[in-house]
Amino acid sequence: MKKFFGEFKKFATKGNVIDMAVGVVIGAAFTAIVNSLVKDIINPLIGLLTGGIDFGELNVELRPAVAEVTDAAGNVITKAKDALTLNYGALIAAILNFIIVAFVLFLVVRSFNKLKERSEAKKKAEEEAAKAAQPPEEPKEDTDKILSDIRDLLTKMNEK
Repeated sequence: MKKFFGEFKKFATKGNVIDMAVGVVIGAAFTAIVNSLVKDIINPLIGLLTGGIDFGELNVELRPAVAEVTDAAGNVITKAKDALTLNYGALIAAILNFIIVAFVLFLVVRSFNKLKERSEAKKKAEEEAAKAAQPPEEPKEDTDKILSDIRDLLTKMNEK
């Protein structure tokens, strides 16, 4: 049992799991912002453009509502039933909301990617500037050749 809990602890404290949990929490908070943007700003604008049509209210009545019918003694003859409707407007509204949310997320991700590219380009430029500021290293082959020449000269001098 101890091994089981040890494995669970190792799994739960891995960086990926914690990163994912943070992502879920931030995603939930971001969802509230996007939903408010769609509901409170974009949908009213769409309603203005479409003449005030509320897509969520569009439906086809498949069976009309039935009122409760009672006899003179107060006995229920027919129970009340709600109308049976095919709510295609709710589907249209959900599709529009999806498209709007997807577009907003696209804009956000696109903005973050541009910021990331700028940051990476700036970092690369700084690294290149730092590399250019360093004195160039002597090529190893030249150093080896010079040392070989010195050795040869010393050998010749010792032979004389």
